Amino acid sequence: TLRGVGVCGGRVRGRVRIVRPETIDDLQPGEILVAEVTDVGYTAAFCYAAAVVTELGGPLSHAAVVAREFGFPCVVDAQGATRLLPSGALVEVDGATGEIQVLEPGPDGHPPRPENTSTP
Repeated sequence: TLRGVGVCGGRVRGRVRIVRPETIDDLQPGEILVAEVTDVGYTAAFCYAAAVVTELGGPLSHAAVVAREFGFPCVVDAQGATRLLPSGALVEVDGATGEIQVLEPGPDGHPPRPENTSTP
């Protein structure tokens, strides 16, 4: 389970798609858009997303504002999301609590990589 800040409520399940500016057009309807951050260049992709998860941002970030306008779940400040959520994994995004739960691993069969939690 990964946590961020829920900025637009609702709960949805879908497949993860890691999106970068050069791969925006790869997003398929119903997928969960996961990005480091979004800007106006991502807006058209929001029409297809079931939810948006970003590593950066807050309640007034681009992702949060557009998600509220479109009415789908959004979690921001989910640090490490593009590393920890493998493309193709089935996840449940809770836009109220900020929780992203992996239900099935990605197509390579591997679970998400854990954060390095060791202490010096």
